[in-house]
Amino acid sequence: MKPTVKEFFDSATWTLTYVVYDTESKDAVIIDPVWDYDPAASKMSTASADAVLEFVKSNNLKVHYILETHAHADHVSGSQILKKHIPGAKVGIGAKITDVQKVFKNVFNLDKDFPTDGSQFDLLLEEGKPLVAGTLKIDTLYTPGHTPACASYVIADNVFTGDALFMPDYGTGRCDFPAGSADALYTSVHEKLYTLPDSYKVFVGHDYLPNGRELQFQSTIGEEKEKNVQLGAATTREQFVEFRNTRDKKLAAPRLLLPSVQVNIDAGHLPKPEDNGTRYLKVPLKE
Repeated sequence: MKPTVKEFFDSATWTLTYVVYDTESKDAVIIDPVWDYDPAASKMSTASADAVLEFVKSNNLKVHYILETHAHADHVSGSQILKKHIPGAKVGIGAKITDVQKVFKNVFNLDKDFPTDGSQFDLLLEEGKPLVAGTLKIDTLYTPGHTPACASYVIADNVFTGDALFMPDYGTGRCDFPAGSADALYTSVHEKLYTLPDSYKVFVGHDYLPNGRELQFQSTIGEEKEKNVQLGAATTREQFVEFRNTRDKKLAAPRLLLPSVQVNIDAGHLPKPEDNGTRYLKVPLKE
């Protein structure tokens, strides 16, 4: 069975969402959905999620799972919006999300009752334990580095790498978030992703349209090994760690870092309304 992959690109956050499905059985999973957030107005909207839902509906797909590659720092997860409209769909993420929850519970000084055991998600995915979605089988690969809890998903000969690998002309995700590690990312790419067959198709989590080119979101393991400008097969650990650490020090924080992380570690749930009926996000102030 060769699943079909449909991409959705959110230009506001440069994010790729994927619907992976079997055209015969109609079994499907959704990877990395977006819930639109306007920080200036502090307003949520559902255009990105609506496009995915319309595709699911028009193709009569049976979505078993909504999967997150990690707790994103650049967009709010649309998992709960999709789940509300797709009966039976479960939200899953790599089991190491608990490490990220523990870090950011302190960063945001969240309520002492905020769970850090991953229980906000419907399932925590473990490496070596395949997930079955009808005729689809999903293998989880732990690929930490961008965050300590990043996972990539292998479905047939397709691998969805989140922020571990981008298109060859862009490189990899940054590694300067709390508990991120360029050394860990090197290991993830060289010892996990680059051990997959060269023919496997790579679907990236973001595309930043470098040098003004058109959108690209699919490469192959072989192309990444040969042409990735930051981390190819011939790149040494020392070269990558030095490059990544130097570059990351010069990067600005993602525009939606603070709202995104505190929602996404809670499985895409917004904070509970306060006594005036309004929800509030927390913004730590640095003096």
